[in-house]
Amino acid sequence: MGTVVQLKNQINNSYFQLKKSVEDKLILVEEKIKSKLVSDVDLVQKMTSYHLDTGGKRLRALLTLGSARLCGYSKGTRDINLAACVELIHAATLMHDDVIDNGTLRRGKKTLNKIWDNHSSVLIGDYLLSRCFEMMVEDGNLEVLKLLSSTSSKIAQGEVLQLQHQGEVDILEETYLKIISAKTAELFAAATKVGAILSDVKNKEKEALEFYGKNLGLTFQIADDTLDYNSELKLFGKKIGQDFYEGKITLPIILLFQKADIQEKEKLKNIFSKNSRDEQDFNYSLSLIKKYDVIKACYKKAEHYINLASNSLSIFNDCEEKVIFENLTSFSLERNF
Repeated sequence: MGTVVQLKNQINNSYFQLKKSVEDKLILVEEKIKSKLVSDVDLVQKMTSYHLDTGGKRLRALLTLGSARLCGYSKGTRDINLAACVELIHAATLMHDDVIDNGTLRRGKKTLNKIWDNHSSVLIGDYLLSRCFEMMVEDGNLEVLKLLSSTSSKIAQGEVLQLQHQGEVDILEETYLKIISAKTAELFAAATKVGAILSDVKNKEKEALEFYGKNLGLTFQIADDTLDYNSELKLFGKKIGQDFYEGKITLPIILLFQKADIQEKEKLKNIFSKNSRDEQDFNYSLSLIKKYDVIKACYKKAEHYINLASNSLSIFNDCEEKVIFENLTSFSLERNF
């Protein structure tokens, strides 16, 4: 029993272990982001400063720093610049997301569009992306530029695909996976591959880390979507039901619709066809999710991507970074923040 608990703690601590292993570089990433967002335009400065104060896990930056270290990159600051670049892409997509979803809270604080307005938030997101592209050009590596610009394009297409299927409770699981692959997993994949590119390793290492990042991202997003309906974890920082009230069709609802009977299917269609949903709608949906054990089914799906991610690391020699990356796959599923 003690060994099992110890292993679980190790998995849950993997994020902090990764953070600690690149702590000195992460501080420089934060400084780089801050310096890149300086502006003479008062509103730009106010909004970007507010964004920086909201913090975040910086997981994508950590993946770039960690993958560079795994591949033996030790001299220079390219990993710092590109980790900052990846984070700026992520931040820009969050700002655009909040506008599309009419979001009001992120990380426990009011969103930019809630404090200012949608127009300003879209433009600030664009400002972050433009700064990011400046940094890519400064890096001078065509492979990096091609990868990150392509990733930005895929994220935007994922957003459009999600809009196209908004409110479709009978959406195909395959379509959902395409959406989260584009919106989330592509940037995870880019973050890990960038670390390999700047380390000048062979293509098989680059591809392995890209594959790792993609499957880690899929696990991460499925877990995030599942947390929205997992009342057992509601104490751990995520407001339960947020996706539901915004009308987002995610894996728990997709799997629920597959299992539900005809009457339940009709009720679910009616709930998600409305302009807004209330607590009664949520409680009804939650009762069905419990009835059909949907949470367990979601985690089962995610375990498939955990295994794919872990297996992709087999080509790397045993080291501290490899162990941390292996444990991160389970952390993505079991995390409570």
